[in-house]
Amino acid sequence: MENKNSKPENPYYSNTDTTKLHVTDAEWKKVLAEDVYEVTRNADTERPFTGKYWDSDEKGTYYCAACGNKLFRSGAKFSSSCGWPSFFEQENKNSVIYKKDNSFGMQRIEALCGRCDGHLGHLFDDGPAPTGKRYCMNSIALDFISDTK
Repeated sequence: MENKNSKPENPYYSNTDTTKLHVTDAEWKKVLAEDVYEVTRNADTERPFTGKYWDSDEKGTYYCAACGNKLFRSGAKFSSSCGWPSFFEQENKNSVIYKKDNSFGMQRIEALCGRCDGHLGHLFDDGPAPTGKRYCMNSIALDFISDTK
């Protein structure tokens, strides 16, 4: 199966390869756009209500913008009114991994790409059924492929 998205400037990008990546930050800086680098490698956050996917309801699949790993299906996306795209479940048990985040005086769970360890956003326990989870993601950390493409 070949890639659905093509990023020739990024040799680590694949929508089909699930091999864990071990890439230096210096190398990521060479192959990622500056805004994608700042969010995925430095855990920056885009301002709410500014990302391209926060209010999208198009059907398709969301991938990591840094490495192409499949993260979420649009059927798991919901309107949370928080200003960032929100999902109630990840694509599979390995697509997103977690890390404690105590930055800014808060106790949160950071959501990272399971393939490249890139920062995606945070996981909260205030989502809808059936999981009760809210994966609050940065649009800039996501790529999207429509089902109608």
